Amino acid sequence: MRQNKMVLAALISLSALVLTGCGSGGAGNQTTKIQFSSVVTFGDSLSDVGSYDVGAINLLGGGRYTINSMTNGAPTPSNWTELITGTLGQTPLCAAETGLNGSAPGFSVSTQFYSNCTSYAQGGARVTNPVGPGNVLLGGSNALLGQLTVPVVMQMANHLASHGHAFTGKEVVFVLAGGNDAIIQFTAIANSLETPATAVTAMAQAGGELAGYVNNLLLANGANYVVVVNLPDLSTTPMGTQAEAAAPGSQALINTMVTTFNSQLESGLGNSSKVLYVDAHSISADQVRNPATYGLTNVTDTACNLSYPANALGSSLVCNAGNVIAGDVSHYQFADLVHPTPYGNLLLARYVASQMAIKGWL
Repeated sequence: MRQNKMVLAALISLSALVLTGCGSGGAGNQTTKIQFSSVVTFGDSLSDVGSYDVGAINLLGGGRYTINSMTNGAPTPSNWTELITGTLGQTPLCAAETGLNGSAPGFSVSTQFYSNCTSYAQGGARVTNPVGPGNVLLGGSNALLGQLTVPVVMQMANHLASHGHAFTGKEVVFVLAGGNDAIIQFTAIANSLETPATAVTAMAQAGGELAGYVNNLLLANGANYVVVVNLPDLSTTPMGTQAEAAAPGSQALINTMVTTFNSQLESGLGNSSKVLYVDAHSISADQVRNPATYGLTNVTDTACNLSYPANALGSSLVCNAGNVIAGDVSHYQFADLVHPTPYGNLLLARYVASQMAIKGWL
């Protein structure tokens, strides 16, 4: 309890800082202890700032895995990486690679690379395996959507290849991944393609691999400020509660998979002073237990109407003001079954900022 009070105090003290940076769309005049040169991000849909904001998804008013909105004709910063980038007074993030290779009309858009953009996170991306949720190789509706799902290891390699195979040492690098590995493994269990034990072992391997990539691809190539955010508590998401209702024991299994991943990730990172390990799992679990403490009004339902035809994909990727549920959803935690609302993203940005401040980086 004392630790939670300390965290809350840090969050409150940093709220104005985060809000100021976000309100300007990333052009704040904030002074930080360390003057970073740029922001680089690696990960999955939780950090994706528009990899699939093309074709039909753009026409449907989507592009980010949350409640999408526009300000002055441009997407409103709503992802936690965008929000914290604004806090740091850095140039707004943009997706380094965009495109879709689906078979449905409007979902086949040629891949484009942007060397001036440093947000590599992509929806569906896994740590190592290139085939994540939404990838054509999974067949069915995945083939219609065609997400690129470039894995984190390749995201890091792509950045190095386009930046002289090294970091300058002045960037702040954010890493958050593993959720799609958990989703793929749990789906395999549900379809009797894997045993729970095998899935947990696979998650341990993925956590260890991510730690290895941070050490060998980031730190070994000159990165000095790496923020690694562990997996939030997927068991308490709407996905987790629905799975529990369908098959009792599912939430405990999902939590075991996630905590196993996190444990291997943390231990594999070691004690480098160049790495900040952020425990999003504990804070996300506490948000569900004590929502009012964080200003949350709902931590069980989805803010987005995920049913067809209101939502063509059943995902927050195409969620906006036109297909949210009725009522005030401004302080809901979840946009869809796993992704946070803009407010949920803000809570994560505040928490990461508080940990950076404690580290002496902010």
